[in-house]
Amino acid sequence: MTLGRDQLVVIGGVAAGLAAAMEARRASADLHVTVLERTGDISYGACGLPYVVAGLIPSLQQLVVHTPEYFRERHGIEIRLNSEALEVLPAKSIVRVAENGEEREMGYGALVIATGAAAVCPPLPGHELEGVFVVRHMRDGRRMLRFIEEARPQSAVVVGAGYIGLEMAEAFTARGLRTTLVEASDKLMSALGGGARDRLADELRSNGVEVLFGERVVGFEGGAGRVARVLTESGGALVADIVSIGVGVRPEVGLARAAGLEVGEAGAIVTDERQRTSAGGVYAAGDCCEVLHRVSGRRVWNPLGQPAVRQGWVAGANAARGDGSTRARYAGVVGTNVCKVFRLEAARTGLSLEEARAAGFDAAETETETLSRAGYYPGAALIQTCLVTDRAGRLLGAQMVGREGVAQRVDVYAAALHAGLKADDIERLDLAYAPPFAPTIDPIIRAAHAARKREL
Repeated sequence: MTLGRDQLVVIGGVAAGLAAAMEARRASADLHVTVLERTGDISYGACGLPYVVAGLIPSLQQLVVHTPEYFRERHGIEIRLNSEALEVLPAKSIVRVAENGEEREMGYGALVIATGAAAVCPPLPGHELEGVFVVRHMRDGRRMLRFIEEARPQSAVVVGAGYIGLEMAEAFTARGLRTTLVEASDKLMSALGGGARDRLADELRSNGVEVLFGERVVGFEGGAGRVARVLTESGGALVADIVSIGVGVRPEVGLARAAGLEVGEAGAIVTDERQRTSAGGVYAAGDCCEVLHRVSGRRVWNPLGQPAVRQGWVAGANAARGDGSTRARYAGVVGTNVCKVFRLEAARTGLSLEEARAAGFDAAETETETLSRAGYYPGAALIQTCLVTDRAGRLLGAQMVGREGVAQRVDVYAAALHAGLKADDIERLDLAYAPPFAPTIDPIIRAAHAARKREL
């Protein structure tokens, strides 16, 4: 057995895992910290993969934040690449690891599980054909870029209209490929409906992307082992030299389940505000664990990079200090995210109307359209805002779509959700104004005003 039981072991070497390792090092200069990463890549921005495919970012290497040497030499953190954790034995404080063709046991005093999430690839006929990709990790990006360079595809199909699907549709179009986006539901980004969905769909179509709603993919066909067509439930056959599947991700909890850790209804590891799991000395962070949704009050799965890093900080600090830090607590999420679709920005925070009602709220929504700048100032563009409130006027969620000024404005609503504000509280906020940046009454205030009037 290697390592003593007073050591910290982190499973996973991307956002949450490395955040935990670094925070543990800050908490204790003498702690022995070891990070196990089953692939050959660590510390990279997976969210940037579509932009490399598009050619906007010249190479995958630019997504790398830090090398293994940085962590070893600057911070004394041992990085073990191509080291897969096979089993966790909490009762013995042991991790069984496969490394360089050999299996060994590692003892730990504290353990952080940051195994992340895996992209879902439905086992449809033909999914193993060359040219069918699920892009989640750096190695997936390498495979896709190599295929594009060698096969020179002319047509692409993107399956799924979530964040990765929308970004890949834009990336393929930037590459000059004839692109079709296929979505089984009538929504984009899993929750955008109504006018926001229509604006995004129009933006995609105006940039040459064919968008098919309510169409389910049932298989793939090709010749000589390479994809050529995507088959749909309605009997259609879409020409495709390359396919990107982006129908969702699932938490990587195989290790946790086998170790007997509690897993919640969402299928992710249950943790408390200190990121502790149900096993003593074992913490979890990032896309593999559940978090508290501050609006619904429910435990949810929220696989995004920023929460993963913050959860890693909490897990690392508590693992290093043995829960001795009263500051290292994770407050939960309100579900804020944003996506760029060609020239449009689309963002959401909190609950959609459907989600709010499912959570038991007596909810309603209000839609407004307001210019992003003073109407007389060049470059002003309409921002469409949808606010979800309960009957008492409390803000439950917001969605925004526009050509500029969306990503920053949605953060105001996110802060309001954290504070439990009502629409009239938001209406009273003193926000910055100047013609190049906002109209006299900012879209944030205008939407809150409309929502408050609805409640009167």
